[in-house]
Formats: sequence, C-alpha cells, structure tokens
Amino acid sequence: MNHEVLKIEEQDGVIWATMNRPERLNALSRDLVEALREFFTGLYWRHDVRVVVLRGAGANFCAGLDLKEPRGSNAPRDVSSGLVSQRQISEIVIAMRRCPQPIIALVNGAASGGGFALALASDIRIATPTMRMNAAFIRIGLSACDIGVSYFLPRMVGSSVAAEYMLTGRFIDAERAYGLGLVSRIVAPERLDDEAKSFLADMLTTTPLGLRLTKEALNVAIDANGLEAVIAMEDRNQILCGQGEDFREGVTAFLEKRKPQYGRKA
Repeated sequence: MNHEVLKIEEQDGVIWATMNRPERLNALSRDLVEALREFFTGLYWRHDVRVVVLRGAGANFCAGLDLKEPRGSNAPRDVSSGLVSQRQISEIVIAMRRCPQPIIALVNGAASGGGFALALASDIRIATPTMRMNAAFIRIGLSACDIGVSYFLPRMVGSSVAAEYMLTGRFIDAERAYGLGLVSRIVAPERLDDEAKSFLADMLTTTPLGLRLTKEALNVAIDANGLEAVIAMEDRNQILCGQGEDFREGVTAFLEKRKPQYGRKA
C-alpha cells in the first residue's frame, strides 16, 4: 500500500484513514485507488480493528477521479481493458460495504464523483458547512450511475430526489444533505475529529461482535425480501451475540453502572 497517498493511523481499535493528496483536492489517482482498494479489502480479516474513520487531508474530502493525471500508453483503449480499470475503482465501495467495521466519513469541502461514492458507501457521514457533493460523472460525458451511486442514493433519499441530482449533476450542500438525512451532523472543520470521537466513544462501548453484526444486518435489511427475512437475520444475530462472555459482561457492567471491558476480537 502507498502510505504517502493514504495515511493510516491505528489507535485503540480505530483506524484513521486519510486520503493525502491535498494539492489535488484528494482526487483519486491510480496510486490512491489502489491504496483504498487494498486497505478496505484487507479490513475483512482485521478483528483487531473495530471502527474506521475516513477523511481527506486539507480542506476537501475527495474531488473524484484525477482527470489531470497522465494516463500514458497503458491507458485502457478498448472495452475489455476499460472494464478492468473501472472495476478496480468500483471494488472499493464493495469492499467498504463488505468490511465488518463501521465507517465514519468526515466530509469537508468537495465530495464529487468518486468522492461522492466514497461518502455514500460509508455508514455515517459528518459534514462541514463547506461540503459540496455531486454525481460529477454526468458533467464530463459519462452516466451519473457510477461506483455504486445509483444504488446508494435512491435508498437514502428516495427515487425522485436521487433523479434530481443524478440527472443534473447539481451539488448538494451541507444544509440540504442534512435535511435529506444524507449526513448526521454539520460541524465546523476544526471540530470534525472531535465529533468523530464522540461517535467512537459510543461505538467502542458496544461488544465487538454486536457492532460487526449490526452493520451486517443493516446491509441485509436494505435489500431484504420483507419483514420476515429481516427478523430472521436479527434473531440469528441476537442468539450469536448472546452466546459469548461479552454479553454477560455487558449486562453486568450495565447493572454495576460502569464501563464494560470486552474482549478484543469478534
């Protein structure tokens, strides 16, 4: 992994992943795409990591694909190689949804195109007043349906509002995003990390298994075939969580009014 374009900081079960190309608004270069894909794919087996915070260095989250990066003679020239190149990017959001750790996105400034997709693929989005998100693809001669945006956005805001933004490429500002439920909080840029830490404090008081299975069940519930399918997943998760020592520790800590001490693995 290229740790220059994607800085990784680990502490107490949390990874802070920072896209580090501030001079290019953290646009997705080939190296950054590869680093993000490798990072999120590898998280599936990281039982020591409980939560991920994704952010951009400087004043922006991610301005999408770096269109100014020289492509050279190895750039895709036919449909087959183009699809391979495309999948190298889209696999990032698949890995983000597949990894069991909740992902908190700190969305400051531009979150366009691929940056929009990264924000939508996260579990929680915290914005700043300068945040501007859009499906930029349609403004450069492509379809707006790219990197999972056409999957995530209608499920979050409804088909009509999704069509409004995907057919036009218009920007969604922070206030509109908050009103639509796309972001959970709007805070000043200097308070982004502190706001994330408040979420982390709550998440890290849950059992490792309970946190992971909750993300898994939420993913399934979005596309489940009705209430009974969702209830079956919930029933399964509750029985699994109730079998270990962490459940007993959680109940004991609650009754004793203290912070629980859970095992590190799930």
